[in-house]
Amino acid sequence: MSSPGGERLFLSGNEAVARAAADADVSLGTGYPGTPSSEILEAFDECGGRARWAPNEKVALEVGIGAAFGRARVLVTMKQVGLNVAADPFFSAAYSGVDGGLVVACADDPGMGSSQSEQDNRNYAQAAGVPMLEPSDSQEAYDYAIRAMEVSEEWNIPVMLRLTTRICHSRTVVETRNVAGPTLEPDFGRNIEGRVMIPAHARPAHRRLREKLKDIRRRNEESDMHFVDPGDGEPAIITSGVSYAHARDAAPDAPILKLGMTHPLPMDAIRDFVRQHERCVVVEENDPYLATHIRAAGMDVEDKADDFRFDELNVGRVRAILEGQQEEEKEDVPPGRAPRLCPGCPHRKTFEVLDERDAIVTGDIGCYTLGALGPFRSMDTQLCMGASIGMGLGLRQVLPEEKARRVVSVIGDSTFVHSGLTGVVEMVYNTPPTGHTVIVVDNGTTAMTGLQEHPATGKLLDGTPSEQLSIEGVAEAMGVQNVDVLDPLKETEKLDEALQKAHDSDETTLLVARRSCVLARKKARRREREEAEANA
Repeated sequence: MSSPGGERLFLSGNEAVARAAADADVSLGTGYPGTPSSEILEAFDECGGRARWAPNEKVALEVGIGAAFGRARVLVTMKQVGLNVAADPFFSAAYSGVDGGLVVACADDPGMGSSQSEQDNRNYAQAAGVPMLEPSDSQEAYDYAIRAMEVSEEWNIPVMLRLTTRICHSRTVVETRNVAGPTLEPDFGRNIEGRVMIPAHARPAHRRLREKLKDIRRRNEESDMHFVDPGDGEPAIITSGVSYAHARDAAPDAPILKLGMTHPLPMDAIRDFVRQHERCVVVEENDPYLATHIRAAGMDVEDKADDFRFDELNVGRVRAILEGQQEEEKEDVPPGRAPRLCPGCPHRKTFEVLDERDAIVTGDIGCYTLGALGPFRSMDTQLCMGASIGMGLGLRQVLPEEKARRVVSVIGDSTFVHSGLTGVVEMVYNTPPTGHTVIVVDNGTTAMTGLQEHPATGKLLDGTPSEQLSIEGVAEAMGVQNVDVLDPLKETEKLDEALQKAHDSDETTLLVARRSCVLARKKARRREREEAEANA
C-alpha cells in the first residue's frame, strides 16, 4: 500500500494526512464524515488504504481501539463535535493504552463554518491525558501524522492530531519520504489488567498514564517539533498551528516560538524563550489554551482580548492582537446569500407540509436543517446529532395536549443511524400520553458533508455494495406502532394524511420520507460512467 518517498505534491492538509497514513502502512482508517475532516478517509481510500465509514464517531473510535489492541496502526477521523460523541472511549483508552499505533485526527472549526459550536478540542487532549500535535501547514500535517503514529507506538498511547479548517482545506507543497512501517505484526496477547477498566485496574492505569505523560513532556523539551524563528523585533510571539503562519506574516521581524506538540507542553523550552524577551504575546485561535497553561506555570505572557477569541485569525487580526487592541474594529460586511435547500430537494415538500400544519418541529443536523430558514421556517430546535427525537419527546411529555400533538421530530437518514436509534428506544419505552411522531427524511446519503455513504445506503465508502440497514425494519423491530414509507414529492397528500392520523392518535409513528438527493443521483451517474469507461 505504501507509496515511494521523495515525491513533491500539492496537497490539502486532509490529503496530506491521508498520504501519510498510506506511506506509514496504516492498516485501517475509520471515522464519521464531518466538515472539515471528511476528505481524509476518502483520500486515504484513493491512496489504496483500507477506509471505512462507521455509524458514528464512538463506534469508529471503538473499532480503532480494538484494532490497535491487535497491534495495528489505525487512523480515526472526526470533526470537533464528533469527539463529544467519542469522548467515553477516548478518555478510557488513555488509561488502557494501545498495543499498536492509534492516531485520532480531530478537525476543529474556528468560526463555525459548518458546526453548531466553536469548541476548542485542545482542551480534550489535556482533560483526557492524550498527547497532541498541531500542524501549521500541509507539510506538517504529513510529517506530524507520521510522528503521531510513532509517538503512539513508542508510548502505547492514543495521540490526537489536532487540525483546523484552514489546515484541512488549504493546499501547500508536501515532500513525501520513505517511512518506517510498524514494528509489530497484528496479533493479540491477553492483558486483562491493562485492558479491562474496572476501578481496581483503572487506578494503577491512571498512574501509568501520568508517568507516560511526564516522559513524553521531557522528550518534548528537546523535540524538533518546536523551534524558534529568530528575530530582533518586539513583541516576541508564542504560537502553534495555523496561527504560526498568520503571526509570521503579521510580524516578519519578531522572534517566534512555534510549538508542535502542545500537550504535554515543553514548559522548560517556553520558559527559556520568555526569559529572553521583555514582552511575549501568545497568538492562538479560540480558547486561551496556551496562554492559560503558560501563565499557570508562572510566566508573564500577554493574551488576546476576548473580542479575538471568536472566529479564525488572519494577518490583520494578529496585528491587532500584537498592538494590544482590546476591541476589534468591526467592518460593515454586507450579509451573504443565505444557504437554501437545493432546487428539486425532496425535503422541500416535507417542510411545506409541516409549515401548513403549523407543526412544532424538533430538528436535527444535516442539510435539512435549512428548513429552519426562509421560505419555510419550519424547524424550531436543533442542538446536536440525534437530539431531535429526545427533545420532541421532552416537549410531548410537558406541553398541554393540543400543543403536544403538534410536536414532530425530523431527522435525516445518516443522522438516524448515527444517534437516532436510542431516541426511538426512549419513544417506545417512555411513550408520552399523546404518542409521538418522527419523520426520517431519507435522501440516501450523508448530504451536508459531501454525499458520503452510510449503513442505510447499502454501499461502503468506495461505493461497493454492502448489507443495507432498513430504517423502517429497525423501527418496526424496536416496537414503533405505526411505520410507513412514502415519497414526499409524489405522495405529498399521503404524507399530510399520515401526519393528521398521527396527530389524532396516542400511538407512536415513524414515517420514512424517502427520495434520493438530486446531487447524490448526479454523483452516482458520474461514478457509473467512470466505471464503464474503466471497463471498456
